[in-house]
Amino acid sequence: MVDPLTSNSALGIEQFNRNLSGLNKTQSRISTGLKINGPKDNAAIFAIAQVLQGQSAGAAAVKTTLNNAEAVVGTAISGGQVVGDLLTEIKGKVVQANDPALDLAGRDAINAEVQQLVDQVNTVAGSSAFGGTNLIENGAGDFSVLATESGDTFNVAAQDFSAQGLGIDSISVATSGDAASALSAIDNAITQASSGLANLGSSAQRIADQSEFTTRLDNVLQEGIGNLIDADLGAEAAGLAAGRVKEELGAQSLAIANAGPKALLSLFPGGS
Repeated sequence: MVDPLTSNSALGIEQFNRNLSGLNKTQSRISTGLKINGPKDNAAIFAIAQVLQGQSAGAAAVKTTLNNAEAVVGTAISGGQVVGDLLTEIKGKVVQANDPALDLAGRDAINAEVQQLVDQVNTVAGSSAFGGTNLIENGAGDFSVLATESGDTFNVAAQDFSAQGLGIDSISVATSGDAASALSAIDNAITQASSGLANLGSSAQRIADQSEFTTRLDNVLQEGIGNLIDADLGAEAAGLAAGRVKEELGAQSLAIANAGPKALLSLFPGGS
């Protein structure tokens, strides 16, 4: 016959251990902030979360490359705008040089200023680089931008903003004939520079749009991962409090069960 006191004690120990195990799991979830810490907790959800985390890492890497591309194109645009300002200034000098009343000394002074401004165009175009990439210098190549985790790319077309590329490397206003030719050349250069800036601007907008999409995608992935593996700390805290109450009650039940045999023996003479 099974001793009911011994049986109750064993059941109490089993229940106490079960409560203790649940309490330890709850404490683990609170300490890590995760309800799924590994495949043992839930193999299917853990596997899905791992895939999503890989996608999130890929999106973050693409975002980094897009940030670099934004800086490269932004630097080129800034340089192109400065060149555009210099071209406008050159045109003013060229128009001034076309004045038939201009004397030789005045023409020579204007020509010297024009040459200095042309040199400055080359300086700006040659120094508009970010991370070693220059999209507006003479001989610049197109810039490939990584757009997606799967390796899709698109090209940003280089724009030659050098004096040679703009066709003003040999302009002069030393004579009235030179000044007339220079006016046509500078007008063409301004038109070309404006077109180049428009193309760079379109590329910059495309990069910005792709960067915004990638950021949103990463946010969605992170939210999805959180929904799968993050613990509800409010519910876990409540569960922890309840678990501690159960642990305390279980310990008291075990104490009562273990004290039963001794109390029964005390009913008999000579019992202790």
